[in-house]
Amino acid sequence: MPAAEIFIQATETDPTVIARTAVREAHQRLRAGLAELTTTEPMADADQPSSAELIDFCRHELRQYLDVADRNLYAPAAGSSAGRLLVDALRVGRSALDRQIDDLAAAGTSDTARIGAMIAGALDLQFRIEESVLLPTLAELAGVEPSLAVASPQASVVEERGEAPAVIDVRQIARGGRHPRVFARYARLAPGEAFILVNSHDPQPLRREFEAIHSGAFSWDYLQTGPEEWRVRIGRVAVDD
Repeated sequence: MPAAEIFIQATETDPTVIARTAVREAHQRLRAGLAELTTTEPMADADQPSSAELIDFCRHELRQYLDVADRNLYAPAAGSSAGRLLVDALRVGRSALDRQIDDLAAAGTSDTARIGAMIAGALDLQFRIEESVLLPTLAELAGVEPSLAVASPQASVVEERGEAPAVIDVRQIARGGRHPRVFARYARLAPGEAFILVNSHDPQPLRREFEAIHSGAFSWDYLQTGPEEWRVRIGRVAVDD
């Protein structure tokens, strides 16, 4: 097989390439959506985007992405010393975007285009940092596979509803990388969410680590107890208001 063909096949299955492609595609969809709704070009009245459409896009599609990015990208990176300051900066940017979206929803019609343009500019900076700094940082973290840190908003919505909890089969992960992968997945859970761990034995050593690190903040429910396969539902405990 020619070297070039081998390289193409390798990049198609490279987790870093998969993650970068998925994130950039999500970014491009949101950029295009904002651009269409904040256009300043003259258009026929029937085709002119409305303020309500822009507000709806920002409050739902844009915020949904920000939630998914925080849970699936920021949280795993925040667990390392190399990524902690970066994630702090990204979360400051995310908070600023949330405030701008609130301002947009409360603004009069005359201000929606101006605030929408501000949101587009702030979002572009956020996206550039995610692509150029955050993804390379995730790629270097032991136990975090970038392609698994990326999930579509639709998949996350399904998981939030409890229809299809994520499954991590650690039998398919090399020793030494199993516990970090599980803790990285736990870090991405929102309160009340869970995932299913599959193992070839009772994962009591992992449970002891959870007790030491996340005591009182996790749930551990056996779904199957051998003899050849163990399944455990691990969740983040919802905090009562």
